[in-house]
Amino acid sequence: MASLRIGSRGSQLALWQANHIAALLREQGHEVVIEVIKTTGDKILDVALSKVGTKGMFTKEIEEALAESRVDLAVHSLKDLPTELSPEFEIAAITKRENPCDVLCSQEYKSIEELPKNARVGTSSLRRQAQLKAIRPDLEIHPLRGNVDTRLRKLAQGEYDAIILAAAGLHRLGKTELVQQVIPATLMCPAAGQGALGIEIRNGDSATRKHLEFLDDPDARLSTTCERALLNKLGGGCQVPIGASAEVRNGRIHLEAIVAHPDGSKLLRESRDGDDPVKLGNQVGEALLRRGGDTILEEVYGQGIAVPQQP
Repeated sequence: MASLRIGSRGSQLALWQANHIAALLREQGHEVVIEVIKTTGDKILDVALSKVGTKGMFTKEIEEALAESRVDLAVHSLKDLPTELSPEFEIAAITKRENPCDVLCSQEYKSIEELPKNARVGTSSLRRQAQLKAIRPDLEIHPLRGNVDTRLRKLAQGEYDAIILAAAGLHRLGKTELVQQVIPATLMCPAAGQGALGIEIRNGDSATRKHLEFLDDPDARLSTTCERALLNKLGGGCQVPIGASAEVRNGRIHLEAIVAHPDGSKLLRESRDGDDPVKLGNQVGEALLRRGGDTILEEVYGQGIAVPQQP
């Protein structure tokens, strides 16, 4: 059996994910250690993510460790992994997916619809902000950074009326007490890859790939490949107002996707079925661009977007 080193961010959720994969590998008889690596995204905590503008902000330093053979594999939240990997890396496994939806957390309000007029909602995601504003233009959206505990503490201290987080992370950490609404993808389209873990290795490392192949989930691989193809077609990273939700239905792939202006004034939605995940993602991406998605994204990439101030 092999001795394997996992590279991971040091956040509570990242370490849960790394330990989860480590435990599964140990069950196969491997020796596993976890190396904690601080990333750019972990160092910049006082700026909204949409303003940082660095693709791979949660993965760059981990990939450097992988390239230098300081670690053998990296465990990522797949939504943090850029759609265009460097040729020296590959995704060896995509794990069985948790619920990819977003959730509304609040101490007293049961749903987005129930939030009072001008309620303060915390999120640093332009994707979530855009869809919230499309549903409820009156809401005040404020940046929310930090790990899951920090975000939930800010909510408990009354800094926000509600915050939006990923269902998967809260479920993995067992911190679902304040979840009031699981927001359906038809109301808030999730981030591409949300809920899945991507396990990255050096390209051509066949021995490590072989050790990891039992972790690869065919449905998760199909759905996230489709979502990531769409995101790649639109030129987006994880902090742009693009949502993608694919699932395998009766042997075919169904993809729903959105591109939205961050102020919610314009939201384009497209859905199609197909058999080839990359082809389907590209087709839906092209359709969104043709319908005006290109104009919306040019404005976002041109940094003409005002992100609300930290409360």
